[in-house]
Amino acid sequence: MDLSVTTEPSVLALKKWKVIYPVYLNGKKTVVEGRRLKREKCVDNPTVEEIKSILENAGLRVVVERKFHPREYMKDQGRVRVQLKNDLNKLINPNFPHKLAVLHYLGETFPKLKGRSSSSLPSTSAGSSSQNQGANKGKQKGKGGKRR
Repeated sequence: MDLSVTTEPSVLALKKWKVIYPVYLNGKKTVVEGRRLKREKCVDNPTVEEIKSILENAGLRVVVERKFHPREYMKDQGRVRVQLKNDLNKLINPNFPHKLAVLHYLGETFPKLKGRSSSSLPSTSAGSSSQNQGANKGKQKGKGGKRR
């Protein structure tokens, strides 16, 4: 008589869960390369662990799998499966009726993570861009051509 309770979902149940790859939220990628949101809502190089922690804090069941995105088979490995509906096809969390709602939530929550402080990044990039502008002033534009 086995009284153990399994918390891991079965393989058949996992197939119904929604899949989220980090490339869906990567602001460095184009839509053709796999990005699903606007660049303003994306972050640079999100990781599977960050996605997992955000979704677990939102109260969703999450499973991390070691699979590649079809367009990024040589890059970072990993995807997240999220359960949005239970076995009776009822929503687990009414705030997340579909995968796009989960992606929008991730896009809003990523900048709030401790490891991703956006206030320190613009100050360093602004200083480097002003240096680049000063270096470009002395350069001539165009071909010039031969004068007669």
